[in-house]
Amino acid sequence: MKNFNTTFRLTAIAAAMLAAYGSAFAEDDDLEALTKPDSSISVGAGYWTNDRQQQGIFDGMRDDHGYALIDADVVKRDDATGTWFKFETDNLGLESRKISAEVQQQGNMGGFISYSRIPRVNPLKISSGIQGVGSENLRISGARTSTTDSRLPFHDVDLATYRDLVHVGFNKNLLKDFDLKLSFKNEEKNGSRHWGLGSAALFTAEPIDSTTQQLDVTLEYTGEKLQLAGGYAGSWYRNKNDMVCAGVNVNNNPVNCLTATGSASSPSWTPLSLPLDNQAHQFFVNAGYSFTPSTRATLKLSRSVATQDETIPSIRLGGVNAPFSGAPSKLDGEIVSTLAELGLSSRPTSKLSLNANLRYYDVDDNTPLFGFVGNNTTRAVTVHNTPHSYETKSGKFEASYLLPERFKLIGGIDIKDQDRSAPKFVDERYVPFVESVDETTYRLQLRRSMSETLNGSVAILHSVRDGSSWVAPHEPNTLRDGGSIYDRINPLHIADRTRNKWRLSLDWAPVEAFSLNFNIEDARDDYQREDGRPFGLKDGRASLVSVDARYAFSDNWQITGWASHDVTRAKQLSGRWARNTTSSVPNMLKDADLNDTGDSVGFGLRGTLTAKLKIGADVQWTRTQSSYDEDTSAARTASEIPLADIESRLTRLSMFAKYALRKNADLQFDVIHERWKTDDWSWSFANGSDFTYGTTTDGTVVSNKPKQTANFIGARYIYKFQ
Repeated sequence: MKNFNTTFRLTAIAAAMLAAYGSAFAEDDDLEALTKPDSSISVGAGYWTNDRQQQGIFDGMRDDHGYALIDADVVKRDDATGTWFKFETDNLGLESRKISAEVQQQGNMGGFISYSRIPRVNPLKISSGIQGVGSENLRISGARTSTTDSRLPFHDVDLATYRDLVHVGFNKNLLKDFDLKLSFKNEEKNGSRHWGLGSAALFTAEPIDSTTQQLDVTLEYTGEKLQLAGGYAGSWYRNKNDMVCAGVNVNNNPVNCLTATGSASSPSWTPLSLPLDNQAHQFFVNAGYSFTPSTRATLKLSRSVATQDETIPSIRLGGVNAPFSGAPSKLDGEIVSTLAELGLSSRPTSKLSLNANLRYYDVDDNTPLFGFVGNNTTRAVTVHNTPHSYETKSGKFEASYLLPERFKLIGGIDIKDQDRSAPKFVDERYVPFVESVDETTYRLQLRRSMSETLNGSVAILHSVRDGSSWVAPHEPNTLRDGGSIYDRINPLHIADRTRNKWRLSLDWAPVEAFSLNFNIEDARDDYQREDGRPFGLKDGRASLVSVDARYAFSDNWQITGWASHDVTRAKQLSGRWARNTTSSVPNMLKDADLNDTGDSVGFGLRGTLTAKLKIGADVQWTRTQSSYDEDTSAARTASEIPLADIESRLTRLSMFAKYALRKNADLQFDVIHERWKTDDWSWSFANGSDFTYGTTTDGTVVSNKPKQTANFIGARYIYKFQ
């Protein structure tokens, strides 16, 4: 009896303790996972069997050779001081590598440093005789007179850019509620990219060698009701190259745009300007204040000044490349931007929520007006620069209300009014302008929690954009019935437009093992064209249907799947007039129906075969198609054929197996089969042959490999620890 009582008493106490603190015990497990997270180091190697110029753009593995696979995610915490140590690497053995380290003492101070490289390799194959790629002096050697012409050797030109970014940051808690944050970024961009003269069919390569720096200093105050953040942000861009001198020269004469012969319209050496140095400085204040637990106001204020005052490189040229004698040596560009934004959110009742926002944004271009092109004999200016200023005032209001039967109604209105400047000189305007653009958008959304397992929403949007009367461009040959040819164009970004958009979304999870998400969206644009301005976009449409699903057969096996279909369509009308015409009727009309279609399907499988072996597989299929259905009013000649569709397909199958060697060590094998195919004709002639620059003046051949199939095999050793 004594033993029974003792046993009962202890069991009752244990049950009481479990009832009171059972959840705390579970939270202890979660707390341990947070304070002592798992770390891992992965080391391995992989091999691609073939070149993959297209898909290699995205993962840094472009060529058919081996690659080192090195990753690490190390997190440590010193419990005595509350200091976190983090070290992370991603793709350390590849060109697209990242590495970072961070030390953070909770409530006191911390810092980090990171480095990343972003490569961008041109997927095209280029065979050219160009010399000097990567420098400011480009000699276009001209087309070979024969395959044995030693004066004009052709070679493969590999074009790529590399962005190396170093980011350093520091934060310090100064007082109880004050924190200081410092951040500095330095990005070096190097390489060469596809370029051209513009005035002739000649291949050139733009040399890239620039530095972009950014400094951010922020002081934050965090109080019970008031939060403030203010500081400074500055950026500096420096280009080590300022001008390229390029031209055709088969006699190996020195590259020199200063002593170029020929004429101003066709010099033997052509100067090409590169982006000039510039800088920007901004001071800002962000604030938030909670009047009550349900009412909060926010404020944003900033003012920035961007300048560009480097000497224009072409000012030093002479001869046929000499600049206009009245042109300045510096642009002295300055743009001042001012932002003020006020927001208010409130929940006056348990069912009603309100949000309002007012925003003022002014971009004031203070760049002086200069003449850059003109007649050096008469000193008459024919082309000025075009400083462009605009002022935008906008406001948003949104209200949401909880209705019976678990419905929630959300409605809002967005209003935007923009005043824009137009170029001063009428004779230099070749695009119509509007000096005021207004846009109003109405939004309405209905949500409902249909059950504990089914949720849905439907949203509609109606937007109307219009503006003031048009500021007409100039056309040397005025039409007989008045106006100009260019004034008949309806520019896309400022044209009057009506937009209607709707979206339906459903989330369904009938059981814990299964979930499904379904979305459908449709947007339609209608561009109101006046009778006298018919050219440009007529209407547009974009639609998307997508579904994602997950099903777990058991704790050890689950499958995922997704599919999407999207279509983007635009109809536009364009015309072509004969040179020096005075007729308002074009000699050809082109009515185009442009379509981009995308289809994607994917499946994934994850499973546990044994206590030590896990496997997985993913299948992805993607197809994109662009069509150009053009109808012209002029009869086609025998040499004219309609533009063909462009279709690209990607099929990718990947599988992995992970075997637990020990409790804290895994061995993983990966296998990938990838197939990419396209019939893109962008870099080919109508007969299907590779595109060639100026067959008699250049000869550079550009081609794209239409089929790229590659296989990958890799192995990794993964070590896990705490």
